[in-house]
Amino acid sequence: MMQTDVKAVSLGSSATAFSGRTRVRGLVVEPGASAGSVVLKDGGSSGTTVMTINTPTSGQVFNVIIPGEGVLFLTDVYATLSNAKVTVFYG
Repeated sequence: MMQTDVKAVSLGSSATAFSGRTRVRGLVVEPGASAGSVVLKDGGSSGTTVMTINTPTSGQVFNVIIPGEGVLFLTDVYATLSNAKVTVFYG
């Protein structure tokens, strides 16, 4: 079993959540007033899309639980946010 320290960062707009190789372990997503999405990319804003979470209009805050060892990002974790906020747990 792989043991790592888990850290978190909260984002209110599109930005790099973590620079460097890491695994995303989970998310807390806060939907906005209209439908939107949280898109996690490896390699910056124009990088490879690894995961997309669509959000409902004026929805409740929800958790995204990622099983196993999480999702591997080789370069960095970039979050493109559309009508949403996100907390990314990584490590």
